[in-house]
Parts: sequence; structure tokens; C-alpha cells
Amino acid sequence: MASPHPVSIVVLAAGQGTRMRSDVPKVLHPLGGQPLLAHVLASARALAPEAIHVVYGHGGARVPEAFGDSHGLAWVEQAEQLGTGHAVQQALPELADDHTVLILYGDVPLITAETLQRVIAAAAGGALGLLVAHFDDPRGYGRIVRNEAGAVVRIVEEKDASELERHIKECNTGILGVGAKRLRAWLADLSNANAQGEYYLTDVIAMAVAEGVAVNTVHPTRQEEILGVNDKAQLADLERRFQRRQAERLLAQGVTLTDPARLDIRGEVSVGRDVSIDVNVVLEGRVVLGDGVTIGANAVLRDCELDAGSQILPMSLIEQARIGRDCRIGPFARIRPGTALADAVHVGNFVEVKNSQVETGSKINHLSYVGDASVGRDVNVGAGTITCNYDGANKHRTVIGNNVFIGSDTQLIAPVTVGDGATIGAGSTITRDVPPTDLTLSRSKQQTVKGWKRPAKKA
Repeated sequence: MASPHPVSIVVLAAGQGTRMRSDVPKVLHPLGGQPLLAHVLASARALAPEAIHVVYGHGGARVPEAFGDSHGLAWVEQAEQLGTGHAVQQALPELADDHTVLILYGDVPLITAETLQRVIAAAAGGALGLLVAHFDDPRGYGRIVRNEAGAVVRIVEEKDASELERHIKECNTGILGVGAKRLRAWLADLSNANAQGEYYLTDVIAMAVAEGVAVNTVHPTRQEEILGVNDKAQLADLERRFQRRQAERLLAQGVTLTDPARLDIRGEVSVGRDVSIDVNVVLEGRVVLGDGVTIGANAVLRDCELDAGSQILPMSLIEQARIGRDCRIGPFARIRPGTALADAVHVGNFVEVKNSQVETGSKINHLSYVGDASVGRDVNVGAGTITCNYDGANKHRTVIGNNVFIGSDTQLIAPVTVGDGATIGAGSTITRDVPPTDLTLSRSKQQTVKGWKRPAKKA
């Protein structure tokens, strides 16, 4: 049963992270494209608490600044890092006595709301809920010491543990839930007489036992939930675990993943039926993939929507764009922000499209740049075509009508309009509007110089 009391959450995010060897505060290092702390806050918000207090320290204002005006967050500075108990003390003035307090950590990003809900439930009835885990190699963790009856009596930090205690494999995760009034009293009695010279939050466990308060332990659904980040190796390990979790979610929705271990999701992905994703694909921000969409190897999609049946061929980059049904893009294509492709549009190899609208059935298949343009229906853009949209100071727009044929190696000097049904001869430089239906070209007359000899090096 969940706690009947309102819940306040305290997230400890003040650690320096010395072993990260970075000037970036540890909790701001990215996992799945978001800061470590953002993942913890997402799980915290899923519990619908009365308040979330984030204790920050190392890096100063950089941590709260990274989250802007995030709704529902109260930022508390820990000017001196004197231990986890001291960190929680900084948030105490904001905690109502009738609240259940849940303690989380900003560098433990994979914790789930489901597990945290069970910790809160374990704190019901005036008890203390404690999240614990068993490790084959418990080094670095505080050990759970139990009596002969199996009840928790205290937690001993590794540096303070005896040789016998260090063999205990049941470990403290640091995550706990308890009534605010009791927590306030226990924290006031903390001592720093230990190997670290710090005020340990874990010491409240022995205080609870001494007062006859039940300590109810909970195990995470998956052990990876309680793994923290102390160095770049651990960050890389959690990144792969996080990505595997994302891959499993897509597989459960029927997505075909050529290799689930070679997929990176750094945002929110929505999928239809029969979606297929090849290896080394990166999906960032908000990505929507319609029914039957296929993504080729090494493609990057960022903040874009693809309608049903569209194909993204290998090595293509699509960002902040809208792709219609049955389009084909790539290989080696770049679709830049502000682009909208209608249905059945083909964008081929080494083509870049920026801030342009391309209507149904049009093709830009080879080695072209289309920027700041409106392209009509059933247009064929020949290889090497460029819309020259920038005059060195301002961007100008190119408008191409329906059923236009543009020959290879054409330059369209914007602003310019090409009328419906027009044909532009290959190799043309277009500086004025092109009338509809006619052939327009601009070429120098071809000449042959008789008897001309190529220069040769002197002997």
C-alpha cells in the first residue's frame, strides 16, 4: 500500500564527480541525449509528488541553469560538500513534517518510478523504506547489517567496515523513504566521526532501529536501476544499458531492429506497424515513424516525422523536417530544418534540401542543393542543380512550378520563379523569371579552335 501522506522528493545532485575528469558537473553529463539528472527527475515526476527539491553544489548555478524554469523544481544549494546527510539537511526547511520524504540521487539515472513507488509503500505506517540490492562484487557500496532474526540493524560504509562486514553482499543503494518529522530529528543528531569525516545519511538507519522504527527493504526490479555514475567507463556502460532498454521497447511494439545493440535513441520515438531500422541509426529529439517506414544503416534522424512507406537510405541526415508518404531519401542525403516533402518525393545521393517545400512526385536525385525554395508537383531537378539563395547578406526564395524539367548543372539565382511546365536546358544560369511551358537556356556558343596544341613542358 502506498504512503497515505503527501510525498516530497529530495534529489542529491551536488557531487563533484572527480573521477569524471571533466569541468562539467557530473549530473549534467548526457545519457541518451539528456543529462543524468533529467532521467532521475522524469522518474520523480511520474510519482506526482507535492514537491521536488534538488540539492546542487559543484558547478554552482550551472546545474539549475541547465534546466531553466523547470516547473515544480525547488533548487537548494549545498555550499560545502560535507556528506549525504548534510546535503539532505539543506532541504529540510522546505519539508513539511507530515510528508513522506523520498531521497534520490542525480547520478543514478535508470531508477524507475515503479521501484520508487514500492519504496514509498515500504515507508507506510511510520516505517522506513530502504532500497537494497545484492552484488557478487559489493566493493564501493555500504553493507546492510542484519541481526540473527534477519532485521536490518544498520548500514556500514565500506571504509568503516570490518573485514567480516566487507564480505556482506547485500548493499545499500542510498534510496530511502521516511517521514519528514523523524528524518529531521535524526539528521540533527548525525556525527561526522568516521573515516570520511562526513555526515552520512546512512546513519539514520541505526537511529531508526534504536527507536523501534521498522526498516522495510525493497529490491529493484532490475539491478541496473540502482547503478550510479562515477567515471566515464560507468557512464558508457549505463548508456548501453539505457539503449538496450529503448531497443526492447521498440521490439515490443513490433519494430524490426537489425541489431538491437547498434541503435541509439536520444529522445522520444513513436512508431507505426512494420517499421524497420538497420544498424547504427541515431534517433534524436521527437521522431515519428509511420507504418512501413524503413531506416537504412548509419542514418541520423532528429526532430522529424516520416509518413507511411517512406524509405531512408544509408548515411542520410534528416533534421526538423516533415516527410510525406512513400518518399525515398538518400543514400548520403541531407534534409535540413524547415523542409517539408509531400508524398512520393525522391531525394537522392549527395542532395541537400534546406527550408524548402517539395510537392508530390518531384525528384531531386543527384548532387544538388535546394535551399529556400518552393518546388511544385512532378518536377525533375537534374544533377548538379543549385538554388543560389544567399547574396552575402540576405536569403532569397526560388519558386518552381508544377511539371518543370530542370537540366543538369543549372544555377537558379534567387529570387527567381520558374513557371509551370517550363524546361531549363542543362548548364544554364538563370537570373530572371522563366516563363511557363517554353525552353529556357543560357549557354555560350560552342567553339572549336582548329590547330590548337596543348602546352607541353620544356625538355
